[in-house]
Amino acid sequence: MPAKPDSARSEVTRILFTLSEGRSADPGATDRLFSLIYDELHAIADAYMVRERSGHTLQPTALIHEAYLKLVDGPGAAWQGRSHFLGVAARAMRQILVDNARRKGAVKRGGGQERVTLDEAGLTDGRGDHDLLDLDEALRRFSALDERAAHVVELRVFGGMTTAESAGLLGVSPRTVEHDWSVARLWLGRELLGGAAP
Repeated sequence: MPAKPDSARSEVTRILFTLSEGRSADPGATDRLFSLIYDELHAIADAYMVRERSGHTLQPTALIHEAYLKLVDGPGAAWQGRSHFLGVAARAMRQILVDNARRKGAVKRGGGQERVTLDEAGLTDGRGDHDLLDLDEALRRFSALDERAAHVVELRVFGGMTTAESAGLLGVSPRTVEHDWSVARLWLGRELLGGAAP
């Protein structure tokens, strides 16, 4: 993801704290925040959309807007800063795509759901493929065991972030992210492949 100058990062953090206090404190804050953080949101959305089938009805720009509106128009959140906001945005984008896959699956069971090759995601050695809903369900179960490691998977697989970017976003060391990634790969590989380790 493109790095922001310190002044822009500080402005993003200031606006997020303003929003945490309530929209009435600064009515134009959400518009300014969107323009400051748009490139980073677009990088996350692009990484998600690379994994989607061609001809997907939801485009990156629509994904960005829908996720952003969920975050700033929903119930007030206590934003801890830019990294926290981007992490929650990545999770919101994943949920939008999962909800979209569920709707399509309800219309036509088994058809049109995105197949995610776990090997491409770096989670297995290619022994099988699963749809987005399988992966989402496994990730939900894993999150109950290790929330941070599940978030690492979200950021790396769905958000397309590097180890360093994930570490910066989570406020941990790259070594911690690599450890979480290893734990997640083992658990998710076993879960999705019925006991087979990657």
